[in-house]
Amino acid sequence: MSTASSAPAATKTRAAQASSLAEAFRMTSTDFSDQVAVRTKDDEVSLTWGQLRERVDALAGGLAGLGVEHGDAVAIMLTNRPEFHVVDLAAMMLGAAPFSIYPTYAPNQIQFVVSDAGARVAVIERQFLENFTIARRDLPDLEHLIVIDPPEEGLPEGVLALSDVEGANPQFDVEAAVAGVQPDDVLTLIYTSGTTGPPKGVELAHRNLLAAVQSIEDMVELEPGSRVISWLPAAHIAERAAHHYLPVVFAAEITCCPDPRQIVAFLPSVRPTWFFAVPRIWEKLKSGLESMTHGLPDEQRQASEAALGAALEKVRLEQRGEPIPDQLAAQVAEADKQIFSKLRAQLGLDQVRAVNVGAAPTPVEVLEFFHAIGIPLAELWGMSETCGAGTVNPPERIKIGTVGPAAPGLEVKLADDGEVLVRGGVVMLGYRNLPDKTAEAIDDDGWMHTGDIGEFDEDGYLRIVDRKKEIIINAAGKNMSPANIEATLKSSSPIVGQVCVIGDGRSYNTALVVLDADFAPVWASQHGIEVDGLDQLAGDEKVIAAVQEAVNAANEKLARVEQVKKFHVVAGDWHPGGDELTPTMKLKRKPIAEKYAREIEALYA
Repeated sequence: MSTASSAPAATKTRAAQASSLAEAFRMTSTDFSDQVAVRTKDDEVSLTWGQLRERVDALAGGLAGLGVEHGDAVAIMLTNRPEFHVVDLAAMMLGAAPFSIYPTYAPNQIQFVVSDAGARVAVIERQFLENFTIARRDLPDLEHLIVIDPPEEGLPEGVLALSDVEGANPQFDVEAAVAGVQPDDVLTLIYTSGTTGPPKGVELAHRNLLAAVQSIEDMVELEPGSRVISWLPAAHIAERAAHHYLPVVFAAEITCCPDPRQIVAFLPSVRPTWFFAVPRIWEKLKSGLESMTHGLPDEQRQASEAALGAALEKVRLEQRGEPIPDQLAAQVAEADKQIFSKLRAQLGLDQVRAVNVGAAPTPVEVLEFFHAIGIPLAELWGMSETCGAGTVNPPERIKIGTVGPAAPGLEVKLADDGEVLVRGGVVMLGYRNLPDKTAEAIDDDGWMHTGDIGEFDEDGYLRIVDRKKEIIINAAGKNMSPANIEATLKSSSPIVGQVCVIGDGRSYNTALVVLDADFAPVWASQHGIEVDGLDQLAGDEKVIAAVQEAVNAANEKLARVEQVKKFHVVAGDWHPGGDELTPTMKLKRKPIAEKYAREIEALYA
């Protein structure tokens, strides 16, 4: 079975008809020159589209003076701050391909991607200067290193300050440079997170991203002036598409959140119109609300739990297409007025037009919870190679447990082995310097082979089963999805933060369990456990018993062959970009297996 989307809807801005993102920026910055484009939460920095264009043009001239030309790659290693948008857009005006490096990258990783991209200029923050300086020793072609926030004592020899570059070439003709940018020019490189080997540089063209943002907007329907928060790493396609390119085309206002750990605090002050987050954020929001409810006086707690129970029943009836009893509808309406509306306002999600989750499997319990409190959280699916676009649940008909039908303008189908294939304007040009890998990924008919295994329901909604290369085949030859087992276990208790299931070639499944860094200490305090940090909690008998309860609850929802027979609670936490997780919080299964080999073997002893 395959699904094809309908044609894109009419556009709201002139920039949506542009032939390149560079041209789109010129149009938006002209048509909405007095409207805020990018800001910090406290408005210490607030640039209108007109002011942003002035800075972009000044820096574009300066970069051109350093030798940046059409087709060059420009490396960027910045956190989420207004300067990122200035730098990226300035390189874009020249027809160059700015690309971002994850802030967590070590010198050898920096060296790899900068060398692979062929960048001769890099723009960074001073906090990354030491790592970049080490990397630069093996980057003979990197001619210029620019620091946006130089220290008071000055910069080392051979390193420039952004202020010395911006405005250094005032006679440069930016409009002429923009006129030379073509739809098939490389707009950016997205380096894959490297779960199966060295990162691959995904080359995305201007036309790819224009197709992607149009597809997103057809679902979300953002108006000029809509609000988004820039908080994910700019090396991630979701951040670039949702919080950089989409605002450029549809004149949305960007608020920069420099520390992703502060995103929950940013929501109430920004009240975004559209909010996208990975599953872990939604899991933490759910855990936080549940902890708050747990701490209420008995009468209030019981009323809140009863209201949530009624709302969950209503959600499940709606999902099954069954009628809602009048009494239940009235009970939930009153609960929404008295309880849920206040929760939405408290979270800062009371003005969203759409809320989405993606990049990893999301437990059904998490989706149902937010639907119950009036936040219609919808899963979407895509990958770097398709600009983050693929399938998405339409806001008016969300099917929990699926990632929706094909996004507008795309075709999605399954290969004979269940692999999900995508065709449309969002499919990448190819992998940089890897023609063989490109040929493996995109067939002669233009279908992108995603590596994900899926299945369609009767309405053409897709469910992702697993990654093709990550399916567990146990000693008896049974195939199963580790991602599904992990999501089930994580959703069984808020004390569980991360899970890695082991079982390939084994006679039964085991799991490494990481405690939730936010909830576990609160839970421990409530249960009279006086220890400091996750390291000590991991060995506490009460904590281990609580994890066992979570495993037991998860096993009740799993087939016998999928059930986790033994587990090990890992001391400490797993952090994005660390040994166990990629910067986008995907499990690094092979490094995990190697690092915890002794603990894993003990589970099979």
